[in-house]
Amino acid sequence: MVHVLSSRTLLRPTDPGRSRAFYGEQLGLAVSREFGTGEERGVVYFLGGGFLELSGRSRTPPMPPAPAVRLWLQVPDVAAAHDELRAKGVEIVRPPVKEPWGLVEMWIADPDGTPIVLVEVPADHPMRYRPGI
Repeated sequence: MVHVLSSRTLLRPTDPGRSRAFYGEQLGLAVSREFGTGEERGVVYFLGGGFLELSGRSRTPPMPPAPAVRLWLQVPDVAAAHDELRAKGVEIVRPPVKEPWGLVEMWIADPDGTPIVLVEVPADHPMRYRPGI
């Protein structure tokens, strides 16, 4: 078994400044660290128990993301996130919907089209169940 010490999702944006504005200002993700200098400097954002790194630049135009790839971000209140993000000019791809599996999901996309699912886990959902607690 591989002993994993840390992990992160790595994105190479076509326009690093635009992507930093989206993730840092519009989504309001906290910065873990920055490295390098200039327009293509790297930024690592906190994502709950993980990290999102924007570094380098993709030299090719954004392709439609693979349908199986999504960023899944759990938030405490999807309706509040919807209102906040809409007020900041983030395009809402799909407003909050309670899914048949019990999660409340809202869909947005980053400037290169990477799908992002904001998820609320209701208090009565099995994901919140902790045996013996």
